[in-house]
Amino acid sequence: MALRWLCTFSAALVWGCLAFSSSSSSHTAVAPPQDLRITDPGLLGSLDIEWKPPPNVQTFDECTVKYKVEYRNAGDRDWKVIFTRKLKFRVGFDLSRTAEVKVQTLLEGRCTDDVEVQSDGIYATFQVPLQGKPESEVQNFQCIYHDWEYLKCTWQPGLLAPHGMHYGLYYWYEGLDHAMQCDDYIQDHGINIGCTLQNLSQAEYKDLSICVNGSAAATLLRPLYVTLRLHNLAKPSPPKQLVVSMSASEELRAVWSPPGGETPPQCLEYEVQLAEAEGEAEAAWASVSTQMETALTISRANQSRISCVRVRGRTNIFCADRGFWSEWTQECFSVSRKEDKQLFILIPVILSLSSSLIIFMLIGQCKKRTSSQRQRKSPELSVAHVTLPYLLPFARLVVAIQVLN
Repeated sequence: MALRWLCTFSAALVWGCLAFSSSSSSHTAVAPPQDLRITDPGLLGSLDIEWKPPPNVQTFDECTVKYKVEYRNAGDRDWKVIFTRKLKFRVGFDLSRTAEVKVQTLLEGRCTDDVEVQSDGIYATFQVPLQGKPESEVQNFQCIYHDWEYLKCTWQPGLLAPHGMHYGLYYWYEGLDHAMQCDDYIQDHGINIGCTLQNLSQAEYKDLSICVNGSAAATLLRPLYVTLRLHNLAKPSPPKQLVVSMSASEELRAVWSPPGGETPPQCLEYEVQLAEAEGEAEAAWASVSTQMETALTISRANQSRISCVRVRGRTNIFCADRGFWSEWTQECFSVSRKEDKQLFILIPVILSLSSSLIIFMLIGQCKKRTSSQRQRKSPELSVAHVTLPYLLPFARLVVAIQVLN
């Protein structure tokens, strides 16, 4: 009897839990957003994404409603994700490829027992109608942000670009009301092959959208769309005032100054290389250090006569994901070997001793000649005859020293 009662109670308890769970989930179900739209405001890749809330959102007054937005360009492997409570936001895409967007409703709070509930997702795409053949798009497009002062972009005409075509560069970043056109083109035989943009400090650490479009009399040209980050394109000038000196302990000391321009000094790192030459044969450059400091002491492992130091800089990892190295600045320092130093010290000593010896010998010879004249009245000897036998060994010694040197 007790066993039957226990089984009946357990069955009723399980049925009640399932019923409560079913009732709870039915009350916390949430619908997806409505009317997802992607529109192009003409900002060269920054598209507006907007939607309407689910129809039953007003019933969840005890819960927080937000949205999970996923977006990417067709062909990208990963989706970028944004969580927001707004119903509209703007994000950059590569307009040469299809833009894809997914949006879900997220519900969490007392009405869901603080468990996050997700709706099904809605999906939308956007594609700019692309004119012209892909081969008519400009080639080898490259931009460099020189000294954090100006952006220089260059390109080459497309393979199918006809004669008489005209290229124009347009750009936009957050803060501009509309897309702007380049006003300082670089030309080759009357054709725009580049552009220099000034006063872009407000665009740093933002997406800079660029479009290079082309037009010709009878042919449609494919536009190029790119999105840049200026700090990842920075190239500083070479470091200034590189000075290389030798310490008392025979260590090379290299000191330099940051480059000019608007490059933040705290955003720079430097690569130092050393080459040591013996006679006319120069050794290969070897990296010694990559550092943020503007001074370095280098131990000299050998006794080569000439040491050359060169330094270049680029934006460090604290200010950019990547960047361009500057050109090298170089300075060479000539060092005498220990044997040479010892020889240079020995030369004055030898000369001094030799001079003293010659003087003493001349005095002795003069006394001897005077005594001989008095006794035998022999013909006089010239100074050359007296000193020449003694000067010849000295001359040979000087020649030998020069050869050693």
